[in-house]
Amino acid sequence: MNARYTRKTRRGVVAVAIASVALFVAGCGAEEKPSENKPASTSAAPQQGASATQGSPAAEEPTETLAVVKGQDGFELVINSAVRDAGGFLTLKGALKNTSDKGRAVPDIVRGDETEVLKHGTSLGGATLVDGVGKKRYYVLRDTDGRPLTTTGLGIVSAGSSVDVFMQFPAPPASTTEVSFQLPTFEPATLKLS
Repeated sequence: MNARYTRKTRRGVVAVAIASVALFVAGCGAEEKPSENKPASTSAAPQQGASATQGSPAAEEPTETLAVVKGQDGFELVINSAVRDAGGFLTLKGALKNTSDKGRAVPDIVRGDETEVLKHGTSLGGATLVDGVGKKRYYVLRDTDGRPLTTTGLGIVSAGSSVDVFMQFPAPPASTTEVSFQLPTFEPATLKLS
């Protein structure tokens, strides 16, 4: 009877330990997932508003323009910031504008041609940064599911409207102060990094 009681107690303790570990892991995963998906969710709201309204409202604070690159069919990409963070990433933020007189679909080619990126719809996944001095090319980062860490779900942009966009790259070395930004169908631009 004593041995049977000990076995049941051990099973109960093991079951409680496994359940505790599962809850802990689920809690940790829930904490990390929103931060991974946060850029995608913040990019979805402006896209809906951009197709419903003519022009985007001004940002909360005045923004600096680092570069304006022209693409096909009246599209322009305005890059307002290039920020390095302590984690080793470089994030570009700006707006994709339709300067034409009618609504246009964002060209699929801007997402690049990588198989994993193609599965996730129209995005700016084809963007690259080229460090001419260091002789390196940096591609938009991907998450573990192959989704590019950039604005996704780009569709039709109304005439005169813009969509807020972002792109995240591995950060070039601190000694690199200038890179060439390239996006398919858009002219290249030189970006100064601080």
